[in-house]
Amino acid sequence: MKTIRKKRIIDNPSLYLVLGFFTVIIIGSFLLMLPISSADGSVGNYIDCLFVSTSNVCVTGLTPVVTASHWSTFGHVVIIVLIQIGGLGIMTMSTLMALILGKRITLSSRLVIKEQLSTDNMKGLVKLIKYVLASTFIIELIGAALLSITFIPEYGLGKGIWYSIFHSISSFCNAGFDILGDSSLTNYNSNALVMLTIAGLIILGGLGFNVYMNITAYKFNFKKYSLHAKIVLIGTGFLIVSVAVFIFIAEYNNPGTLGGLNTKDKTIASFFQSVTLRTAGYYSIDQAALKDSSAIVSILTMFIGGAPASTAGGLKITTLALLIITVVNEVKRNENIVVFNKSIRTEQVFKAITVFIIFTFWVLFVSLVIIIIEPFPPLDVFYEVVSATATVGISRGITPELANISKLLIILTMYLGRVGMLTLLFAFSKDKKKKQYKEAYGNIILG
Repeated sequence: MKTIRKKRIIDNPSLYLVLGFFTVIIIGSFLLMLPISSADGSVGNYIDCLFVSTSNVCVTGLTPVVTASHWSTFGHVVIIVLIQIGGLGIMTMSTLMALILGKRITLSSRLVIKEQLSTDNMKGLVKLIKYVLASTFIIELIGAALLSITFIPEYGLGKGIWYSIFHSISSFCNAGFDILGDSSLTNYNSNALVMLTIAGLIILGGLGFNVYMNITAYKFNFKKYSLHAKIVLIGTGFLIVSVAVFIFIAEYNNPGTLGGLNTKDKTIASFFQSVTLRTAGYYSIDQAALKDSSAIVSILTMFIGGAPASTAGGLKITTLALLIITVVNEVKRNENIVVFNKSIRTEQVFKAITVFIIFTFWVLFVSLVIIIIEPFPPLDVFYEVVSATATVGISRGITPELANISKLLIILTMYLGRVGMLTLLFAFSKDKKKKQYKEAYGNIILG
């Protein structure tokens, strides 16, 4: 029996990841149900506990309850542990435990690690995991130290350190859960240290560990970076700057968002809004007060998301970049798809198209169902669904008001957004033997 199970994991590492995330979510939901987890000592509503646990493990940030006041300290500890597990990934944490216990990393484990980190080969996987863990804990420690400069004087030594650690982990993992109150970071709009530290942690979490390795190996010699790192860095920089400029201009005189801030705070708040839309979930301005144009740009930014093999979700910036690169090469009538003097394999283009279609279809399907069920404006529903699918966690305030059926849809959406829709399909699909022949070509008229 044991041999069969190992064989199954080797054959289908996607299934291990899908079931791994599911298992942690269920365990987390029962822990959050315990009376010790709630501030008032009551047994939690299971749907809400399942929602929060899913949001934690899927590092989303959407929640039907106020995190700061609803949960006890024990509940907050459960939440941050679930966030750390979800952010790093099931296999990364499993490998950490194996390394601590001195156990050997098996072939089946290496295959699952390969799937989780979206890497092409099996060489150096354990070394990569060690790098992921070391860089994560170093970055989170530095982030906590910077946040403590503000939080210790404000909350006292013990509470200040705890708040610093909690928000550093939540930020780097792109979760966006906070225990500061019911208004996220709106009270810190004038505190550049807090805003920029959290923004920096979000950006680093959304770049991906493969990009870190390029930067540490080649310093700032951009020419030596891998194609993946080049696309991620250029795409991330372009999106953050362009969206921040748009928000600054569009919301400049909006009294509900940037209107009441001075120029410096408007600049920081615009930058932070652009960064948090990359799948973080924090907010420093009222999302419900955004102009429709800003809300639409925010939806598109959330839809794109961060980089693969990172703590971020979304369609992924590399997927969008590959689609754009394909279009550009087609317009130029190039025989091959080329970028930075590198040719792209056709199967990667097919995968990008598949991910885009599935991602878009799911967003439209869930949005339509919730629009039919709920009384909220379509724009608010789209905002919520894209936020869940891209594991962003930012909301226009409708999460607590959703009916249970809508909450279950959002739970499923967050789960799919974290494990990856293709990963889920691969997990339950049956391998077919390759045909020894090719069908005759047919022709479809396009354009």
